[in-house]
Order: sequence, then C-alpha cells, then structure tokens
Amino acid sequence: MQFPESWLREFCNPPLSSAELAETLTMGGFEVEERRPVAPPFSKIVVGEIKQAEQHPNADRLRVCQVDVGQGALLNIVCGAPNARVGIKVPCALVGAELPPGDDGKPFLIKIGKLRGVESQGMLCSARELKLNEDHAGLLELGADAPVGANVRDVLKLDDALLTLKLTPNLAHGLSVYGIARELAALTGASLKSPAIAAVPAAHTDTLEVKVEAPELCGRFSGRIVRNVDTKAVTPAWMVERLARCGQRSVSPLVDISNYVMFEYGQPSHIFDLDKIHGGLVVRWGRPGEQLKLLNGNTVTVDEKVGVIADAREVESLAGIMGGDATAVSDDTTHIYVEAAFWWPEAIQGRSRRFNFSTDAGHRFERGVDPSRTVEIIERITQLVIDICGGEAGPIDDKTLSLPEAKPVTLRVARAARVIGMPVTQAQCVDALRRLGLPIEEGEGTIVVTPAPHRFDLLIEEDLIEEVARLIGYNNLPTTPPLAPITARVRPEAQRSRFAVRHRVASLGYQETINFSFVEAHWEQDLAGNANPVKLLNPIASQMSVMRSSLIGSLLQVLKFNLDRKAPRVRVFELGRVFLRDDRVVTTDSTVKGIHQPMRVAGLAWGDAQDARWDGKAQRVDFFDVKGDVQALLAPLVATFEPIEHPALHPGRAARVRVDGLDVGVIGELHPRWRQKWDFAHAPVLFELDLDAVTARAVPVARPVPRLQAVERDIAVVVPEAVTHAALMQAIQGAATQDLLREAALFDIYRPQAARDGSAAPAGGLAAGEKSMAVRLSFQSDSGPLTDEQIDPVVQAIIDQLGARLGARLRG
Repeated sequence: MQFPESWLREFCNPPLSSAELAETLTMGGFEVEERRPVAPPFSKIVVGEIKQAEQHPNADRLRVCQVDVGQGALLNIVCGAPNARVGIKVPCALVGAELPPGDDGKPFLIKIGKLRGVESQGMLCSARELKLNEDHAGLLELGADAPVGANVRDVLKLDDALLTLKLTPNLAHGLSVYGIARELAALTGASLKSPAIAAVPAAHTDTLEVKVEAPELCGRFSGRIVRNVDTKAVTPAWMVERLARCGQRSVSPLVDISNYVMFEYGQPSHIFDLDKIHGGLVVRWGRPGEQLKLLNGNTVTVDEKVGVIADAREVESLAGIMGGDATAVSDDTTHIYVEAAFWWPEAIQGRSRRFNFSTDAGHRFERGVDPSRTVEIIERITQLVIDICGGEAGPIDDKTLSLPEAKPVTLRVARAARVIGMPVTQAQCVDALRRLGLPIEEGEGTIVVTPAPHRFDLLIEEDLIEEVARLIGYNNLPTTPPLAPITARVRPEAQRSRFAVRHRVASLGYQETINFSFVEAHWEQDLAGNANPVKLLNPIASQMSVMRSSLIGSLLQVLKFNLDRKAPRVRVFELGRVFLRDDRVVTTDSTVKGIHQPMRVAGLAWGDAQDARWDGKAQRVDFFDVKGDVQALLAPLVATFEPIEHPALHPGRAARVRVDGLDVGVIGELHPRWRQKWDFAHAPVLFELDLDAVTARAVPVARPVPRLQAVERDIAVVVPEAVTHAALMQAIQGAATQDLLREAALFDIYRPQAARDGSAAPAGGLAAGEKSMAVRLSFQSDSGPLTDEQIDPVVQAIIDQLGARLGARLRG
C-alpha cells in the first residue's frame, strides 16, 4: 500500500521526522518497504505567469512568451508547448536552475540561450521535465491561486514523502490511511484526529429495493440514491494529486470519489448508474452459466460459488470484487446509486485468482473490512459527490443481516511474560491494549479483551500477546542468550555422511542433480508399480500431482532434457527422499502418520562407458559397468546380485542388490517399453539404493600380516548349465573348511563344442546341458605351515558339499 506522508499526518502528526516515522511504523509491525520523495531534487524553479505569448518570427511551432516570476521585469522565454497561452501559471526554470537528471544521469542546467535568433531567459516546464509523471503533451498548468514567484516545490508539496508499506495478510486494518494513523497514534501516544462525518439531509424519499438472499455472503448492505449529479464535472486537483500519490490514476469524478474514500478509510464501495438498473437489486450466489462483462472489459462466467449483485434481468457486479460494465457510470449518467457493504471474507477469498485478476476492493474484503462503518462511508461519499458533482441525496437504506461476533479473548499476564521473554506487568498490558482502542475488563492477573469490529486478527491469546509486545516496543525486549545446552551431534564411526556418499558417486564419474519430490502420476504406475501414490491437495502444476516413491523417473527426465540438447554422454545421480504409504508410521517431529520417507541414492548411465579411449573405439555402457560402480559405492560391504522382475527394468537384465541377506536396491537396464516411450536411442542403465545401506560401513579391525604363505589348490567340477557363479560360491563357503579357506575364485568355465554350436557330440566327459567350472582355492593357517594331510580333507569336504547342493562331480 502506498500513500503520501502528508495525508497520514493530517490524521496523526507525532513529533517525529520522516525517517523516524517510517522506523516507528516498521518496528510496530507495519513494514515501510520504501520511503521516497514525490519528486527528485531540482532547484530555482518558481511559479511563473505568462503575460504575453506571440508567434516566433522564425519558427512556426515556437512562441515567445513574456513571463512574470515576481522579480519585477518580465522574462523573455521561447517555448514550444502547444498550451502556452496568456493567463496560465506554470513552472518556470530560472537561469542557473538544475532540472532532474535525464536518461544520461546528469542534471540539466538552464542557461541563457538563443532559439532561432531569439534570446530565451529560462525554460517553461512540463510534468515530465520535472519527473512528476510521464505527461509531456504540454506545460504543467498550476492552480490560479498559486503565488507568482513561489518555489514550485512548496506550491506542489514536492518535498512530501511517499510511504510504501508491505503488510502481512492479518493486517487488514492497516489498508487505509486512517487505519495506519490509528496504529501510529497507538505506537507514539500522539492524538488521533477522527473527523466527524455529518449526515447528509435527504432531499427526496426515493429508495432502491434491495434483497439479500445470501446472508452467508453479505452480512450488511447499505445504499442510497443521489439524483441530478453532474458527471461532467472535473475532479478537484487536490483529489487527483492524492490519488496519484497512492498509485491510482484519475478516471472520472464519481470513480475518483469512490477510490479516494477507499484509500482514506479502507471501505470499498461501488456507484451504479441508477437508470441502468432494471427493477431492484438482489444479492445472491451466482448460477451456473451466468456471464458478466466487467469494468476491465473481461467477460467472466460465474457459478454457485461466486457472489453476485444482480437486477431483474442480469448479473450486474461481482460481489466485493468488481462492478459490471452494464451499470457503470458515464458522462451521460444523471442519477446514481451508492453502495457500501460488508462481504464475509470467506465468501470473497480466492475468487479473484479464479478469474486471473485482482482488485483493491477484493484485496480488502478477503482480509476483512470493518462492518460497522458502511453508513458513515456512504455519508462521506455522498458529501463529496454533492460538493464536486452536485445532486440531491435520498435516505440511506441499511440492511443488517449477520455480522461477525466479537468473541472475548482472555490474556493471562503471566503467560504474556513467558512468551515475550521479559517481565511485563498487568498495567503495561492494559495500557498497550487501551492505546489500541480495545474494550477491556480486568481480572486478577487476567485481561479480557473484546476485539473491535475492524480487528479480524484478534482470535486467540497469542494475538493479544503480540499486540502487547509490539506496543511495548521490540527494541525494548532484552537480548537473552539461549539457556538450553547445545550438544553437537557426533556421527557414529560406522556410518558415512551424505556428503561422503555424494563425493564417492561423483568420483565414479556421475554428476549430481536436484529434482522436485512431486512428479507425474503415470511415472508412479509405469516405473514404480505404485497404484496408490501420495497425492498433493494443491499441486503447483498439473504434471506434478503426486509424491514420488522412486528416483528413477526424475533421472529419466534429466536424461531426456540432456538428450534433447544433444548431450553425447550422460552420467547423473541424485540423493533424495521418496514417499511410501505405511500405516505403521506415526506422527512425530520428523515423520507424518502413514507416510514412510526414506532417503535413497540413484544413478543413471547412458552413452559411452568412458569419455574417451586411447584406441578411439567407443564402447557403450552396459549392466556390468554400472554393477561395478554399485560395488565400489557399497565397499567395503560385499553385495550380491539376484535376478528380479521390476516394472521399470528390462526382464533378464535387472537384479536386486543384497547386502548381508537384506534387499537394499535394484540395478538394471531400462525396459524396452519405456525406452521407446521416452524416445531414447538405446537404453540407459540405472540403479537405486537405500541410503542407509550405502552410508553403513564396518569399522576396520586390525589383523596381523600373515607370516606364512598361502597354499593353493585348483579343482574343476562338472555342474548343470543352470548353476550360477553365486550358487557355486555359496556352496563352497558353506563347506566345513576348519577355518582354513581364505579365498575361492572362479578362473575358468568350459563348455564342450557341441554345447556351443551343436557341430559334434559332447566331449571331455561332459554330457549335454553340463559345463565345467574351475575354481582356485586358497588355504592359510595362522598356527603353522599346512600339509597335504591337512588340506586334502578340506578340499574333499568342499567337493562333497558341491555334490550335495549342486549335483557337481569332479571333472576327470
């Protein structure tokens, strides 16, 4: 909200400088976002009166003016303005004057010069040249009562300051100059001037029939007819100036009066052309399909959730937001109907956004407007209309249906002291609340306050405590250090930090991305198989309507974005939270009931396995490249991989990742269906792991260096083709090795020629569907050197275990 400081001081004028006044308002909760002068600095510009104006002898568009500036002799000034004529008073820059800086940032200095051979002893100024506004169509014409020779800054009050306030939504009572003055009086103790609004006597008995069908929409409706107004009258300069300094353009006398009173007292109103109203007015909810052309030229369609004012034929106004074009006042208007109402905030909130525009009236009504002053506002508007446009007022028709109930709020002085953090007495609390003009009743250690009609924000005890604190003064609150002990959180040694995980993944060649936690709904079904994701009540965009339960979709979107910009190789990862439904979760400081929110780390690789190769031969990244990255990320934990069916991954090219017998994630190539849908040239390889599993790391245990050399034995066993490497290793580790086996490594797999291409009968003692797997076993003991007598039984135990579990036999 913007307004001139001089207008504020007409209601409350504390002995403070402009800067001190702005600081007082800010510390009182009404933040002054900007304070600037009405006009930039300039000097030696006075009021001049044109006494003569003759055509320039050498130029068709120039005139030679004789200007009286109160110095006795007339100044000879050449001017090209079309409105330069005898008798008007205009700003005149004397020789030596400095005009506001131009586009180059340098002040413009006035000197004696010649224009087409005629000497010019100054300059007559437009509003644009003084940086008052952008009007440069002609000279700025001053009032006839402006004293000749007076400083223009004094005449136009250009040293006045414009205050721009940034108000929070609960400060609806501050959306007017009078409302700010009321707060300033409470903050400073200065007197508040409340001009009496006299009732305008009725000159006729005409009224307009108004029916309020929706008391939950409109709690009070007041109006009166004013006849025989002159809408071609000119808005007074003082009103135009004040509206301009509030950021409001002058439109017409009646519209200007309505806007002026709204800025003055915070009560929006509307003026109808009475002759354009068919029958009476009805205040009701809209009906589906009804349309209304608004004053801004837009045509909107209303429904039963939007309040309207209608006549016998059609909708005439959006309740509390904007009037309609059909009943708008114009130069042909003779009779008017002035309306001021109280609209329930809940009935106005959100309606402007629905139609993609906002108004000053809607901004105020959706926060709350004082319902007790509608009649006074109409009296104020009526008096201004009669003063400016003439007319004859009728009686006021005031309908009161339902008004907000002022519920008393109790303030406990002891609690106020605890919340504020400093000792406060009951006398201090009473003084602060009385300065706000609030009715109070004192008790033993308590104060019962009945909120005033304009205070929609006083609902609970904490609201009153806030009022006490700001009126005592935030600067007066003691600076008290916290007393609670601060203990640093020490991370267990057996756990890596998230930063360390990021650093490790980045060292593997991946770049981190940060994505939204809300994603498209079909991602959850397609990529996570989640048919019941957590839905957002108010998504920021239609394609971001659910919370993700997997990071895969986010990484695919990043890949798509990069490929659309011709990226040749993409390796990205993300550390982020996912959201899963889980009825076992209860609400705590960090959790929400029914929603499990674990952290995960996911990565994606697409393109060449390496940025560049020494031999120049590109090799596309595959499952095993990314598997190696996952193993390196989990190290020193040893991961195992088992085949899995996953909705996002290729059947047969996907695996679950297990650590210590627990599933910790998945890895695999993107499913061909989604590769085609996302239009990838080839499939990326992805992994997704639980972050808790990645951050866990066993604390290393020191062991002495072995003193004796290991003994190795090689065995080759024949097994069915279906036996995997993991099954072979598990069987070997499960044998009774008397703690002598240190390592087992597969170093060869043999299949007969017939098994490879079917060209000959099976050979080498292998039947069809069999293969040979050769394993190197390493044995070692800390107690002494090993002998064949010790090793042979262990090797035999391993062979027996393989035979029992896998049906294996030694290859002959």
